[in-house]
Amino acid sequence: MSIKPTTTDLQWTDLDQRAVDTARVLAADAVQKVGNGHPGTAMSLAPAAYTLFQKVMRHDPADAEWTGRDRFVLSAGHSSLTLYIQLYLAGYGLELDDLKAFRTWGSKTPGHPEYGHTTGVETTTGPLGQGVANAVGMAMAARYERGLFDPEAAPGASPFDHMVWVVAGDGCLQEGISAEASSLAGHQKLGNLVLLWDDNHISIEGDTETAVSEDTIKRYEAYGWHVQRVDQLPSGDLDPAGLYAALQAAKAETGRPSFIAARSIIAWPAPNAQNTEAAHGSALGDDEIAATKRVLGFDPEQTFEVADEVIGHTREALDRGREARAEWDKSFAAWRTANPERAASFDRIAAGELPEGWEQSIPVFEPGKGLATRAASGKVLQALGGIVPELWGGSADLAGSNNTTIDKTSSFLPAGNPLPEADPYGRTIHFGIREHAMAAAMNGIALHGNTRIYGGTFLVFSDYMRNAVRLSALMHLPVTYVWTHDSIGLGEDGPTHQPVEHLAALRAIPGLNIVRPADANETAIAWREILRRYTKVFGEGAPHGLALTRQGVPTYEANENAAKGGYVLFEAEEPSGETTAPQVLLIATGSEVHVAVEAREQLQAAGVPTRVVSMPSVEWFEEQDQGYKDSVLPPSVKARVAVEAGIGLTWYRYVGDAGRIISLEHFGASADAKVLFQEFGFTAENVAAAARESLAAAAR
Repeated sequence: MSIKPTTTDLQWTDLDQRAVDTARVLAADAVQKVGNGHPGTAMSLAPAAYTLFQKVMRHDPADAEWTGRDRFVLSAGHSSLTLYIQLYLAGYGLELDDLKAFRTWGSKTPGHPEYGHTTGVETTTGPLGQGVANAVGMAMAARYERGLFDPEAAPGASPFDHMVWVVAGDGCLQEGISAEASSLAGHQKLGNLVLLWDDNHISIEGDTETAVSEDTIKRYEAYGWHVQRVDQLPSGDLDPAGLYAALQAAKAETGRPSFIAARSIIAWPAPNAQNTEAAHGSALGDDEIAATKRVLGFDPEQTFEVADEVIGHTREALDRGREARAEWDKSFAAWRTANPERAASFDRIAAGELPEGWEQSIPVFEPGKGLATRAASGKVLQALGGIVPELWGGSADLAGSNNTTIDKTSSFLPAGNPLPEADPYGRTIHFGIREHAMAAAMNGIALHGNTRIYGGTFLVFSDYMRNAVRLSALMHLPVTYVWTHDSIGLGEDGPTHQPVEHLAALRAIPGLNIVRPADANETAIAWREILRRYTKVFGEGAPHGLALTRQGVPTYEANENAAKGGYVLFEAEEPSGETTAPQVLLIATGSEVHVAVEAREQLQAAGVPTRVVSMPSVEWFEEQDQGYKDSVLPPSVKARVAVEAGIGLTWYRYVGDAGRIISLEHFGASADAKVLFQEFGFTAENVAAAARESLAAAAR
């Protein structure tokens, strides 16, 4: 560990200090006005946030989407005022009235930062530790982006070189996700990542001695990070000069991520509230705010006091941003001239477009042959790999099972890694056994832009990932989760590994599209549709989860209507073979579709015209117009059976009062897949029997 350098070239004026103190009283006033919030951390962190936004980061408040900008992530999202006030001071578009409207309906300053809602907010944070993992993903994406467009440039010489700065608190570092992500970052030697730890020793329950006794600095040293400690000033305040020197030293460390421990006093300099748990999540009160303003030299009778000379000074960030952007534009123009083919690729990728003819690379599978959908997915990925260079991803140590290796000869690993396939710009990511961090890092990769990301594990382990998956949906991020071993069909590993409630639980997340293809051709069509649906426009994108089989399933003729989420796989027929109106509908997904097909054969042989509907994605199906949905599931046909090897919660709205559901309302067991399907009723005979019951109920 290195200690704060004793020299610095920081220019720190009285106006800078006044701006920091202004940030403190604004934080206190904003929380007091609304009556709730988290003032303490925003007050104590003001020098660090101000130093980053005004002295260190490369950013342009006039263009929050600039490709060459540094990224800032507030992992301690409860302290949203830490970010909002700096966005206001720097000129990102927030004004004093927005701070006055903090945490109120329709404001630009919600309780936690929300991506797509407030200009300058790079990611939605709130669940602690997510931001740390998001930042790790951003740093990974920055390296991969450089490999796509400017791999030969010397370190620091490319227009695609930039930093990722993240501010985290004690709570962030206690969450397991941050440990996963920090371990991954150290292994990847992400020298473009800097984490500032607000070491204030306070959480909701009081002093962190209640829960933590480890040496956090040594932990990060063990992860392989460059570690520094910044001392406090004698007053107890954060030291801007020490912070600046540490941040610059971190920026200069290109071979490792950097960790800066900054000991702070929460709610400093409030005379009575500082260093208390109450200051973490409660308004300070009028008397304490007045006392704090007196300490800082502000008028205790005024609220939201910002001197003209202060805002004039801080808005000079617009001028500095304009100059930094102009300098970068020259570098970018020179790169474009020297690399016309890569520049054309950059323009295409930045626009969210795919290469011409990409769809022709997707395989079409021969009907009749059995193939696991996870295997089909792997073949699609390998086919796409050669034509869509921005597509990359991997697995949480299950690549061989998930079939997520897009290129076996190219692993995303840092220089110095001993593996022969190691490449700092490699295609295949080895996330390790870190499912939660993987999902949150994927969010960061998507947020960074200019690549397309996927990641895999077993469907049952989506539980580890759920919080990050929910945030994918909340932010409308185009990430793709490849979840294999999607049912009791995985067999002998038993109930701990057999997902039962997971499909229904994931479908319950608003904005997440679950796709469970029936066969290899549906899998190929699903991948094509997911890539088509990619959008960089906030509010239009969506994450997708592919639920894929371990076991082989029959392959049917490709049907483009699979991209509509639900379609007629086999039509009802007369004994003559002519198509006719169905008497009963069999609705199924994934590996249960072939069971429904076999049941149809039995029912047809018994003179019951039966339609099989494959519904790989309920969400895609619900997007279709009512006419199409009624053409697939005619309202006049009341006899219906839904078949899925999981709890039946999804299917009640489709089968109606007379319908039946073949589902699994309990955990599985350890046995061969065929035995399990037989024992738990996923057989053609049982489906056909349920269809007869439904026909009888519909006739009553």
